[in-house]
Amino acid sequence: MSFGDSNNPYGQPQGQPQQPGYGYPQQAPQGVPPQQGYGYPAAPPVSPYGGGGYPAAITEMPGTVKAARVMLFVIGGLQMIGVIFGVLGALSIAAAKNDPQLKDDVQFQQIADMSSGAVWGFTALILAWGVLAIVLGAKFGSGGNGIRITAMVFAIITAIFGLYPFVVIGLAHTVMAVLIAVFVGKSDGGAWFNRNKQPQY
Repeated sequence: MSFGDSNNPYGQPQGQPQQPGYGYPQQAPQGVPPQQGYGYPAAPPVSPYGGGGYPAAITEMPGTVKAARVMLFVIGGLQMIGVIFGVLGALSIAAAKNDPQLKDDVQFQQIADMSSGAVWGFTALILAWGVLAIVLGAKFGSGGNGIRITAMVFAIITAIFGLYPFVVIGLAHTVMAVLIAVFVGKSDGGAWFNRNKQPQY
């Protein structure tokens, strides 16, 4: 018997197109795109890194980090104002030393020399601290975890000095320094400063 035999009960009826046999995949006619079959949806593409891949890198600085950056610039500006007062104080002492009435006062001249040196040294420290605050703030855009740690240490030391010995004039420094340490130390701050760290395999 052949499948073309009209008397064969198992054969293909004449006049109908050939149907695929059981177990064989169906093929779409030419020119017709294949359709998605029934059942489970297609699986997502596998990440080449394994474990589902890594989240996208942070591209915008979080608001708390921006606020910490602004406060660093404010601290730097206040330090520059302190430098101006320090220079004026040192110049005032120098002018007093050159006063004709006080030139013969040996005790005053000794105190003036010591005071002048102390004021200039203190002014240099104020200037250095202000420059450090400004540089740290400027590095927030490109710096890594080292800048984050340095900013936290800077903020803690600033807060301590704001409490003692500069209680009155250091109150604003203390408040801003505490906020800087908190904002930079938060998880979104850590994510920002570690955004360029390469994944470890």
